[in-house]
Amino acid sequence: MVEVSIHPPTEWQLEGELRIRGTQVSEGPQTWVPGHALHCSPPGTQVRRSADTGAGPRSPSLSSVSLRKWLGLPRSPTSAALYGTSNTLQLPFSGLTEEFMVLRTREALQYRDSRDGKVSSACIEVRTGRKWNAGKAVEVAESRLQQKALVGTVATGRAGLGYFPKTLVSQVKGKERHHLLQGEVRASLEEERVSRVVGLRQQGAWTMWNTLQRRITWANILQADFQRVRFLVQAVYDVLPSPSNLHVWGKIETPSCLLCSGRGSLEHLLSSCPKALADGRYRWRHDQVLKAIAASLASAINTSKNHRAPRKAVHFIKAGEKPRALPQLTTGLLHKASDWQLEVDLGKQLRFPHHIAATRLRPDIIAISEASRQLIILELTVLWEERIEEANERKRAKYQALVEECRERGWRTYYEPIEIGCRGFAGCSLCKVLSRLGITGVAKKRAIRSASEAAEKATRWLWIKRADPWTAVGTQVGT
Repeated sequence: MVEVSIHPPTEWQLEGELRIRGTQVSEGPQTWVPGHALHCSPPGTQVRRSADTGAGPRSPSLSSVSLRKWLGLPRSPTSAALYGTSNTLQLPFSGLTEEFMVLRTREALQYRDSRDGKVSSACIEVRTGRKWNAGKAVEVAESRLQQKALVGTVATGRAGLGYFPKTLVSQVKGKERHHLLQGEVRASLEEERVSRVVGLRQQGAWTMWNTLQRRITWANILQADFQRVRFLVQAVYDVLPSPSNLHVWGKIETPSCLLCSGRGSLEHLLSSCPKALADGRYRWRHDQVLKAIAASLASAINTSKNHRAPRKAVHFIKAGEKPRALPQLTTGLLHKASDWQLEVDLGKQLRFPHHIAATRLRPDIIAISEASRQLIILELTVLWEERIEEANERKRAKYQALVEECRERGWRTYYEPIEIGCRGFAGCSLCKVLSRLGITGVAKKRAIRSASEAAEKATRWLWIKRADPWTAVGTQVGT
């Protein structure tokens, strides 16, 4: 019987981490060095640990502490916020415990499925401690994959049946089979993290969001303006020092809002304060996001003017030849006319055209094609992420009568509400609207990122100025 295990961090490792923390090195490298130089063993070395000390290394706790300090988070956020792979906000970090389990799973598979008959028949056991066993993890992963094969293809999210290709474990061998089993081990760990997060009221609120995911990369973290990333992480998991949180943490006596007498929760400060609404703070943020969306639409309209509809032709294929892949031209509402006129409600100056319909409603964006008598109406809402679905239904009901009146007068009218979360998470409605307009590919990703970042920057500026007198004239978004 061969035993393979690891040992806890040595004294020189812990002492080295403390010395690094005491230096003048910036916060970023301080976290990078302990995570990659001290906690990881050199390649090719064998690490050992007694079997009765636990399932994994003790270093994950040290890494999590350093990571929380670096991100400016208190001790309360769970590890799922740092290492979750299905979170709405995904960070480029991987937990040491997860990597340890995947490493030992791969090692157990290499011993079991070795081409050397003596190795595969030796029943080598990879010892990992009493809390977790690599052999049992492999068995659970195989049973999960077999169960998925029995269930067959299922729908994922709003995508159609079979949209995502699926590889069956019975159809692969060797390294590809090992990769499937290791991926299943990661998936089981992620399910455990999500099951714990769902029970948390504040930190698990993102599980109820109907928004697009955002991914933070190392390029975002290592850029000069790292405060944006820090604010985003704290805002998503509701650990910013709002009056409500400070009261819970025992820092202040009353959780009152700095502008009104309401309870100063993060939701109240960023989207529900009546004084901030009367001052025009939320309207200013709304206009910042509206400018970003309008700029993307204006660029798409200019591009659509050079669009030419493909000619219908029959392409014959000679015997023995393979069909050539023809270039696919994107088609959408903007490609059905070349005289689109875009109007945006900035500063409450938009007036709905009287020759189309008489109404007091003032949509945020309208695009008119007089030649083809087409009308596109878009209504933007920047709000708390948990109220996106409610806002979508409310806006549809609000403009239903206007849309019907325009259609009765002979205008082909298309109406869509758009929701953007105040913390920078675009609702699925934005993705749907852009696709329907014919904005796809890189242009679509760029438009979504521009709108999300505009909302995030404006909200961060509102947070910084939450206790200061508000003057919207000349206000610039904090960077």
